[in-house]
Amino acid sequence: MASGREIKTKIKSTQNMRKVTRALEMVSAAKIRRAQDLMRASRPYARLMRKVIAHVAQASTDFGHPFLIERANVARVGYIVVSTDRGLCGGLNSNMFRRLLPAIGEWQRQGVQVDVVAIGQKAISFFRRIKGVNLVGTVSHLGEKPKLERLVGVIKVMMDAYTANGLDRVFLTYSDFVNTMTQTPTIDALLPLPLVAAEMEAHQDAGESAYAGVRLEVGHEWDYLYEPDAQTVLEHVLGRYIESVVYQATLENLASEHAARMVAMKAASDNANKVIDTLTLTYNKARQAAITQEISEIVGGAAAV
Repeated sequence: MASGREIKTKIKSTQNMRKVTRALEMVSAAKIRRAQDLMRASRPYARLMRKVIAHVAQASTDFGHPFLIERANVARVGYIVVSTDRGLCGGLNSNMFRRLLPAIGEWQRQGVQVDVVAIGQKAISFFRRIKGVNLVGTVSHLGEKPKLERLVGVIKVMMDAYTANGLDRVFLTYSDFVNTMTQTPTIDALLPLPLVAAEMEAHQDAGESAYAGVRLEVGHEWDYLYEPDAQTVLEHVLGRYIESVVYQATLENLASEHAARMVAMKAASDNANKVIDTLTLTYNKARQAAITQEISEIVGGAAAV
């Protein structure tokens, strides 16, 4: 059995660790509200952009934009992967990577090259260690209020490659915020734009995921009059749409990060309490045994005299 001093040292170190985890839990609890507000504030814009692009995709024009045309042969695909910059957020990043790697492996078994744009330090570090994957763009440290301007560069890398036939598919990977306890690793098809003819569904209230990824849903069909011409309008609008989708995914991932960290730190604090209770009980037993031993020695010495 460890000595009383050693046990007290372990108790002290565990108490110090509990202070850290409690502080991180409280910080994340404060930040998650702001992250949710940002995420929900941008959803109406992304939703309306998705609706407009759905109608544009259905409309008949003489110009066929590359973003709307599916290619039969796939030789190279791209992934935009959104992760966190910091750890201590449970299995948020590892769950997403575990979801992503089989998809990448399936493309590689078919002889398809894979390019990756990594958003967040964890994704950058991860894909620098993965062989057979081309890391073509990175951005990190977006902060608590991500700016679209910081993302435009890496988004343009993928859009330009797709337009120039350097990529045949582009996917978006992130952690979708469902609620405080649930964050879902998600892979959405980004290019070519996936189209589903269906009624626009009302988005769900807070507490459930309200972000429908990049699937385009059309409720009614009509055509547009393009000024000055269809090509100019589509090139601008479709580019802005892709940017809005990636930006929304970044906000979803930020809210997921703070929720996952809050839950993980709460679990760590609870485990620290259990360890402290166990160590305290062990210390008391050791102290009681030492006192009993001293009393026995005193009594034995007195009897001998």
